[in-house]
Amino acid sequence: MPITRSAFRPAWWLPGPHLQTLWPTFFRRRPVLSLERRRLETPDGDFLDLALGGNPAGPLVLLLHGLEGSLHSHYAGGLLAALEAAGFRTAFLHFRGCSGEPNRLPRSYHGGETGDVDFVARWLAREVAPPAAAIGVSLGGNVLLEWLAERGAAAPLHRAVAVSVPFRLADADRRLRRGVSRIYLRHLLGRLRRSYREKFARLPSPLDVDVDRLRTFHDFDDQVTAPLHGFAGADDYYARASCRPHLKRIHTPTLILHARDDPFMFPDSVPGETALSPAVTLELSEHGGHVGFVSGPWPWRAEYWLERRIVDWLRERGY
Repeated sequence: MPITRSAFRPAWWLPGPHLQTLWPTFFRRRPVLSLERRRLETPDGDFLDLALGGNPAGPLVLLLHGLEGSLHSHYAGGLLAALEAAGFRTAFLHFRGCSGEPNRLPRSYHGGETGDVDFVARWLAREVAPPAAAIGVSLGGNVLLEWLAERGAAAPLHRAVAVSVPFRLADADRRLRRGVSRIYLRHLLGRLRRSYREKFARLPSPLDVDVDRLRTFHDFDDQVTAPLHGFAGADDYYARASCRPHLKRIHTPTLILHARDDPFMFPDSVPGETALSPAVTLELSEHGGHVGFVSGPWPWRAEYWLERRIVDWLRERGY
């Protein structure tokens, strides 16, 4: 069946979506990893930063982070360490401007920016190894699913996993204006404003905008994301960059992991079976928050279910 019930059970000491979402951000220890940093020059005169690691002889897995994410994101090190322990080789892609250094061009990245993923996948196939699978988290999951839909039967992956996907970007904008979820909005907008200021302290901005006056994602996307990336406005960006309308065009076997109580989305933002291609399995849990999915008997014995589930799913399919 394209939609299945998840086996995830949240830790009793982390009830509710917000504790599930926030615990790993503040309390999870980041593993120490041995990674090789590589900078790729892009055809348009910019650059992309990769981190390569894992087992050099293993199947290669490409990881895509979420909005304003990086190797420092709570899920990044855990996923990389779990994949390495399972014998996989890994490549972590920083989207433009997310590796700790502003990118060179006014443009950056967004939820529908698939060109950079395609460029990196081709570079990896030529210089390292063809990616066997890819994992996209949050906004990176939206990007991954968009890319798979665009490539269709020509997608170069054997498997893909997307976690806590903002299926409809307009829904995410509205959800993050409500209740406790506004804490995530304030945090992420703060990161976006800082990235904008750091970049345009080094080069002239083509925009006449005071980012400190932008209070919602719609404001930021309407006045920054859209004009920098060729959209008519935020609504045009949300309509064209959201992955949900394109999921039926995916041919690559794909697992989507999502919690109904994700505080970044509404429950009805999740696609139904008719919106999914036969290649896509949507595994839903009632609880888990946004990229949380923390289980375990005690706080000092927390277990991060996502990593185990992803590795198990890849192994079930021959890796």
